[in-house]
Amino acid sequence: MSATTMGASSAPDVPAVSRKQFLGFMVMVLGMFMAILDIQIVSASISEIQAGLAASPDEASWIQTSYLIAEIVMIPLSGFLSRLLSTRVLFTLSAVGFTIFSFACATATSLELMIAFRAAQGFLGGAMIPTVFATAFSLFPGKQRVRISVLIGLTATMAPTIGPTLGGVLTETFSWHWLFLINVPVGILVATVVWATMDIDKGDRRLLAHFDWWGLAFMAIFLGSLEYVMEEGPRWEWLEDETIALFALIGTVSAVLFFWRAFTRPEPIVDLRAYTDRNFAVGSLLAFLLGIGLYGSVYLIPLFLARVRGFNSLQIGETMFVTGLAMFIAAPVVGQMAQRMDIRIVLAAGLAVMSYALWLTAELTVLSGFPEMWFALGLRGVGTMMVMVPVNQIALGTLPPARLKNASGLYNLMRNLGGAVGLAMINTLVTDRGAAHRLHMAEQVSSGRIAATQWYDNLVTALTPRLGEAQAQLAALRRLSLMVEQQALVLAYNDVLLVMCGLFAAAIPLAMLLRKPKPGGGGGAH
Repeated sequence: MSATTMGASSAPDVPAVSRKQFLGFMVMVLGMFMAILDIQIVSASISEIQAGLAASPDEASWIQTSYLIAEIVMIPLSGFLSRLLSTRVLFTLSAVGFTIFSFACATATSLELMIAFRAAQGFLGGAMIPTVFATAFSLFPGKQRVRISVLIGLTATMAPTIGPTLGGVLTETFSWHWLFLINVPVGILVATVVWATMDIDKGDRRLLAHFDWWGLAFMAIFLGSLEYVMEEGPRWEWLEDETIALFALIGTVSAVLFFWRAFTRPEPIVDLRAYTDRNFAVGSLLAFLLGIGLYGSVYLIPLFLARVRGFNSLQIGETMFVTGLAMFIAAPVVGQMAQRMDIRIVLAAGLAVMSYALWLTAELTVLSGFPEMWFALGLRGVGTMMVMVPVNQIALGTLPPARLKNASGLYNLMRNLGGAVGLAMINTLVTDRGAAHRLHMAEQVSSGRIAATQWYDNLVTALTPRLGEAQAQLAALRRLSLMVEQQALVLAYNDVLLVMCGLFAAAIPLAMLLRKPKPGGGGGAH
């Protein structure tokens, strides 16, 4: 898509996007890709980082959690900062900070330093994500916006999908340090090009005089506490743990104070009036659901492959790659569908495809691998694109330009919150359903079951010549226990996938609550 083409298809009252601006925007998309990629790039290599920093598994999880908490605080704040500083200044500062702390993460020598650097990396890099969405909907008019929405939708969904793949390749080929070092040259390129090309608006320094510092503090505490409770709650039995209960209380009080200031201040830190637009409100709800499906499945399937199949990070990445490939292939087709069809129908079809793909995936066995999973994983990639592109158009495409920057932050916040809630839901359901399945299966292999007794006796007989009778009996019991544990885990994963399948099926009627978008804009024509 050339600048000439873009200019020709523009509405008469909308200035054409210059080649320089188009180049700058494409580089902004690259920066957004790196920021989203870093959410998942460490997921398949967390054990290697843990070993390198001499940390326990529980401690190492904070390498992921600190990034998410910091990013989720910055995302809604980015709208105010973009109006204060301008798009060019905010994005450049974000890219520079992300790059500096990426390098710092690669050189971290202790877990404490890594957590601090990851938090700074997530906070600074978080501004790039909503800024790209807002820029796309303010810079590109009409049908151009649909094409650009396909691009940013593909970027936002493919980055977490291929994160484990890229992370596995880098760790296996070089070392875990390159998970962060790869950001350095890209970050320098992004900051340089965006500064030189994206002078598309001016900052308003007068906003600083009305800056709501208390609102910022309450929002940071509220969102940070919420993310912490969602991340750590499943591991520590939720409110039964004193620390989780304390953060839940702090988060609740902070939420009340934040919403009070947001609705009473003339210049709130986050303007919530965007939710009075029905399309934006429903679109944000669908973005929340998409976060559950996107981040949840990217988390659950690698977890199954690692814990049940024993795959290493590279093998997990190779299996998951089919989802990203399907997204890439589906993107131009979905773009054409969004321009030629009622976008609400595309959205409803996408929700149905996602639901069906998750239902197919919920047939996991202890032998499931790429041959058994490729179709369902690929179909989920297609469904993700069919949901992401219409939701972007519906949520942001009908808002006036003055509200875009703020609304973009809220929209992306909902997707990330959906991911946080999705992961918490998955971990809780896996624990609860796994315990239920283990109890049921333990009854099936008790001494009163003839088939179980025969299997046990045969295994003891086979092992006795090598181990002796007493050790053979212990070995047979251990193997039986491991089989029960493994099968219970697989059944629990299938239960979670069916719950996610049901969520997407239940969301299909939401598409009919949306206003029909204006012709030519795919939801965003003015």
